[in-house]
Amino acid sequence: MADDIAQWLEGLGLGQHARAFAENGVDLDVISELSEDDLKDLGLNLGDRRRLRRAVPTLSSAQIEPDVEPASPVAASEGSTGETTSGGAERRQLTVMFCDLVGSTALSGTLDPEDYRGVMRSYQETVSAAVGRYDGHVAKYLGDGVLVYFGWPRAHEDDAERAVRAGLDVIASLVDAGSVNGPDLEARVGIATGGVVVGDLVGDGVTEADAVSGETPNLAARLQQEAAPGSVVVAESTRRLLGGVFECEDFGQRTLKGLSQPVGVWRIAGERTIESRFDASRAGRLTPFIGRDHEIALLLDRWERAKEGEGQVVLLSGEAGIGKSRIAQALRQQLAADPHTRLRFQCSPHYESSALHPFIAQLDQAAGFASNVGPAAKLDKLEELLKQSSDELAAVTPLFAALLSIPTDDRYAPLEMSPQRLKDRTLEALLGQLVGLAGRDPVLMFFEDVHWADPTTLEALAEMVDRIQDARVLALITFRPEFEPPWRGHTHLTTLTLNRLTRNQCRSMVERVTAGKPLPDEVLDQIVAKTDGVPLFVEELTKTVLESGLLADAGDRYALTGPLPALAIPATLRDSLMARLDRLAPVKEIAQIGAAIGREFSYRLLAAVSPKTGDALDDALAQLVEAELIFRRGGDDEARYFFKHGLVQDAAYE
Repeated sequence: MADDIAQWLEGLGLGQHARAFAENGVDLDVISELSEDDLKDLGLNLGDRRRLRRAVPTLSSAQIEPDVEPASPVAASEGSTGETTSGGAERRQLTVMFCDLVGSTALSGTLDPEDYRGVMRSYQETVSAAVGRYDGHVAKYLGDGVLVYFGWPRAHEDDAERAVRAGLDVIASLVDAGSVNGPDLEARVGIATGGVVVGDLVGDGVTEADAVSGETPNLAARLQQEAAPGSVVVAESTRRLLGGVFECEDFGQRTLKGLSQPVGVWRIAGERTIESRFDASRAGRLTPFIGRDHEIALLLDRWERAKEGEGQVVLLSGEAGIGKSRIAQALRQQLAADPHTRLRFQCSPHYESSALHPFIAQLDQAAGFASNVGPAAKLDKLEELLKQSSDELAAVTPLFAALLSIPTDDRYAPLEMSPQRLKDRTLEALLGQLVGLAGRDPVLMFFEDVHWADPTTLEALAEMVDRIQDARVLALITFRPEFEPPWRGHTHLTTLTLNRLTRNQCRSMVERVTAGKPLPDEVLDQIVAKTDGVPLFVEELTKTVLESGLLADAGDRYALTGPLPALAIPATLRDSLMARLDRLAPVKEIAQIGAAIGREFSYRLLAAVSPKTGDALDDALAQLVEAELIFRRGGDDEARYFFKHGLVQDAAYE
């Protein structure tokens, strides 16, 4: 790097300062952070300082070589999004996005420095806006490169998906911005996921609290160099977490600079059209169906009532991974031969502020819209769809067209009404479509992950719940425990809460995953103990064990290849588990201290070692109990606490 900065300074006519820069450890990766006083201390006069300032924005990410070594902290920039950390290192699974502006060096040679600065500013704002939409964290601007974290300071269960969506948004936004405001702009994006240690690695480096130790940021930077302009590439570690959400093109194994082993590289070719989050995440792989006979029998009973005209609503609740979507899948399979119309609405954490998004997505898919179809053809398809439920096309088609942003031109009169009236009419039309379909065939309606529904969708769903009792409709509405349904008190409504599987059911599920080959007893016992009856945990931990090299296939069974260590958290579960803890950031430290003590800990011992005392400690524990991360037994100073899941304890401990 010393040679690189010397060559760069020579090119600016400032080679006489190379020795001073080298003696002070100033390389290209920190040149943009030098203040005016720093440059004075290095011996630059006013003119040389101005020449260097003008040249810094023209540095490309390739010149900077953004290696992130274990001892090289990455400082947060003014454009950072998200929260700040209170200090101290944490082990994390991080998805890192590195974005590079294509052709920035050529642009700097053709544009006036002030104009070029404006282009760079626009580029950085575009990246920051896209990252902010998906709750990522801009860690650092590196010339024309931007380093972004997903999974810190706050984790989400879908950080890999968020990173890819942000990357695609950056590329699309740059194309739009270039066509309107000036030169055409393109970016390359590389994304990688892996384990890191994040926190203050400098000791007293208060301004460098974002320091990351691990190869993941460096891998992301290398991957972007493999990307063609206007494309996103991801490491194999990221692709595995994406499931079937995106179409991925395999670039094969690539040998990347600075990495000892070849890396699997994939290009994101686009988003898949899939009905539900479950279908996307499982990508055709179904969890073995164990221990839900009672729930399926109840749903089949409600279906028979619905077919007779006694509409039914079933509220199905349970924590993430407990099997809500799997039950919905099983019900669909059970009723496949029974004539009916199926409607499926999927709520998403990415569209909690987008009014009626589940309805828009369902209509778009049901009508069969393609991205290359023009407005007139889309309107034709919409009319064909609405004929199935309504005889009043002239009244309802303009409402649905407006909802789907399809221009009607001269085919229908403009909708001249207030926004409130338009919303009311649209909700009436959506309800009318459901009732109209039920008049033709019984309707099986799934409304999934309602804890992420936007307010207008909840308003529409409330109207549907009320009207369903007089229609041939069974509505299965799924949500997590933190959502409080506002539709209590209806006689046609059934509440169903999913419980964890028993130990014997967990054992049966493990045998399904291993295709009937028994695991060693000590391995099976550890899987059952850590997963606590959550089907997704059982499946993913069993698969992790099979892929870990700890076991050898002995024909009719599996055998240990050596001593059994503590089983690691599967990569597919790390983000979800960490997200649960991060939602309670102010009291997360108490969970971490408890995890260091063990799966079970006493109030007395916790109080003896905790920085919180008295009411503050009691409040922190109450929040963890309310969030169902821990359970409490006993009262006052004799209370004992237990982590609900062994894997949650492991995540807190790390």
